[in-house]
Amino acid sequence: MDTAAQAAVSKAQEAVDNIDVAPGLEELEMGAARLTVDDKQMINCRADLNQLVPFKYDWAWQKYLDGCANHWMPQEVNMTADVALWKDPNGLTEDERRIVMRSLGYFSTADSLVANNLVLAIYRLITNPECRQYLLRQAFEEAIHTHAYQYCVESLGMDEGEVFNMYRELPSIAKKAAWSLSHTHALSDPNFHTGTPETDQELLRNLIAFYAVTEGIFFYCGFTQILSMGRRNKMTGVAEQFQYILRDESMHLNFGIDVINQIKLENPHLWTEQFQQEIIQMILEGTQLEIEYARDTMPRGVLGMNAAMMEEYLKFIANRRLTQIGLKEEYPGTTNPFPWMSEIMDLKKEKNFFETRVIEYQTGGALSWD
Repeated sequence: MDTAAQAAVSKAQEAVDNIDVAPGLEELEMGAARLTVDDKQMINCRADLNQLVPFKYDWAWQKYLDGCANHWMPQEVNMTADVALWKDPNGLTEDERRIVMRSLGYFSTADSLVANNLVLAIYRLITNPECRQYLLRQAFEEAIHTHAYQYCVESLGMDEGEVFNMYRELPSIAKKAAWSLSHTHALSDPNFHTGTPETDQELLRNLIAFYAVTEGIFFYCGFTQILSMGRRNKMTGVAEQFQYILRDESMHLNFGIDVINQIKLENPHLWTEQFQQEIIQMILEGTQLEIEYARDTMPRGVLGMNAAMMEEYLKFIANRRLTQIGLKEEYPGTTNPFPWMSEIMDLKKEKNFFETRVIEYQTGGALSWD
């Protein structure tokens, strides 16, 4: 070994000898007692976040396992029939084409907004390792969803720039995106930290904005429209992917609701009357934005539905979101005009869907049809 190489090795050994065993943001305390369940909490926890076990929130770990079991990839879905139908001048009506374009236009960037919020804001502020494990899975699923929209756009030969930039061009889509983004600005600041009632409430606002409103309301008009199209044997490849995505998003929503309610349980001082009124207003704003989107995408009746039916459905969904986080319904008497949507969201049971039967939804393959 020459002199230069020996000097480099010696320098490396010196660096190893001088390693500080307490680096980084979460200091390693040598000789510290082993972690117990009671040491864990959802936010503002000082326990070692590198230790996954023992679990405190078994539901979070189970959702991680369920998410892994439900893995899928867009290219597993056959788009041949969709391409033929889309290219046929008489294959779809103008109203049906409008729905496909608007849906891909909104969703193609919406899941990226959600993923960015997870990675740049929520992950570092949720101080529980089993919940972080699910957040990592969710972030990957958001990437798969964005991949799915790109796969649809590419397969159908659409103008990619027109679709992916729609959230900055069409008011009904731009308003929804702007509303979501307005609730992530504070948390994405690297200098933002929880630990005071004000900052803890800001985190709760973000969680409710993204889980209860963005994923819990903003996605539902488009999902219903595309899945209704699939049930009529139109654009079945796009609809199959939207079914997978809806099932993933249903689990994201349920996870987010559990996190919100756990934070409320551990920090009851945050859930003031004034704060509750603010959250109600957020959900009502989100509902109104989605109603406007429904009117824009359905100027006339189409696919056995119309904007008035969708408005009823969205108010029904809004009531559900309110009650899930312990608030009263704001639209009494509303009913679900699309009961088949509730069936599609159930991961466990066999389904009649697109006039075929869904058998399995599990790792390594697409849905099986017979």
